[in-house]
Amino acid sequence: MPWQHKIPYLIGQPVGVSFTNGQGTSGVLCGVSGGKLLVLEYLYQSQFALKQYDFHMIQDVNGFPPCHTQQRLY
Repeated sequence: MPWQHKIPYLIGQPVGVSFTNGQGTSGVLCGVSGGKLLVLEYLYQSQFALKQYDFHMIQDVNGFPPCHTQQRLY
């Protein structure tokens, strides 16, 4: 499925974004605007940044898989 078709299902979810140059990023998908993907990314400490990526830079977008833990965490 082309990544553009996944977007409505992934808004508000943690995603990984792979770029055409082989790099990638992750964050919460906030939406799309003007041919750009809007991703809220963690910077450091308690700081976050809303970054915009042009559609032509994007190779794929995937939601994070669920965590499967066998034991209780304390």
